[in-house]
Amino acid sequence: MKNLLTKVKNFIREEEGASAVEYGLLVALIAAVIIGSVTLLGNNLSTMFTNVAGSIGTGS
Repeated sequence: MKNLLTKVKNFIREEEGASAVEYGLLVALIAAVIIGSVTLLGNNLSTMFTNVAGSIGTGS
């Protein structure tokens, strides 16, 4: 267990470890933006396609 903690501490101290954490945060932020966008646009697109399908079905 001490060996694992030592490795984690060394990883955090190293500059490469900091870069890895920064990249991880960046990826998490991008994923959150994508998920939010898809959620918002998905609902709007669903409504739009329902309206289009209704208009095509009635011929108006």
